[in-house]
Amino acid sequence: MKYSKSMFLLLFISTLTLLGFSQEVDMAKKEKRIGELTTEELDKLIREISNSKMTNQEKMVYYSGRFLGTPYVLLCEADGPYARYETLPLMNLKEINCMTYCEIVMALTLSSYYEEMFNVLQHIRYKNGIIGMATRNHYTMADWLPENSWCLDDVSEIIGGDKAKKLTRVISHKKFFEGKGIADIMDVLPDREITISYIPKESLLAVTDKMNSGDVVSLIQDMPRIFSAHMLIIYKDAKGKTYFRHASMSKKTTLDEPFNKYVKGLIENKKYMGMSFMRIKENVLWISDRKLTHGKVIE
Repeated sequence: MKYSKSMFLLLFISTLTLLGFSQEVDMAKKEKRIGELTTEELDKLIREISNSKMTNQEKMVYYSGRFLGTPYVLLCEADGPYARYETLPLMNLKEINCMTYCEIVMALTLSSYYEEMFNVLQHIRYKNGIIGMATRNHYTMADWLPENSWCLDDVSEIIGGDKAKKLTRVISHKKFFEGKGIADIMDVLPDREITISYIPKESLLAVTDKMNSGDVVSLIQDMPRIFSAHMLIIYKDAKGKTYFRHASMSKKTTLDEPFNKYVKGLIENKKYMGMSFMRIKENVLWISDRKLTHGKVIE
């Protein structure tokens, strides 16, 4: 009996439900990468995954697996061709960096069809979904995480327990834009003192069991006026082995790296302090107190 691609995907989703989503990576590797799909194919995939019984956590793992092998390019997205300052496309599925990887995987996870995914992506990347240099969530811990509290929970203290620590720094958008040579931008946020929670790198191996597949991770660096150095996603395979799934600048591709090996490398590198952890909500706050719907059409 021959199966269509649609029938195969439905069988695949049913298999996930029966066998457990941790086994999806082997099957995902046999599929086309997301960036190799046509718009019509991607729309069909989003609709089918949205109508499955997969949780948001499972979708994060599934979609992140469909990017494995995608080339890393630092400058791959910006504010679109009609922007004033940075004119790279608003979305690039063929080339990604560590942040665009996490953002696109989240947008795919939270959406029901292609156009919705594109709109949700802009609400993840920009304050209130307003596209522009001033409204982009430039700083992961100071801008991006707070602005995405509608779909993400900060779980650093839940995972770290008494091992979690606080870290305070002053974040300056003014100095950030000056570093880009932008002196005339409007609506610049004032300098802010921001305190975050993180887990010291020496404690990460002790709390692996509290991490979930699909958790989003920020690598915290020892540098003034900034917290995050890199973004990753947690993946646990069927045998319980933990990996960091990420778009790697050094390796120029998107891959899974063994958790223990990666953490040991961090411990040996004085530039890094530890990690902060975020988890996708299962009950997304689509309608906020500001009456936003974050890219969804809600009647």
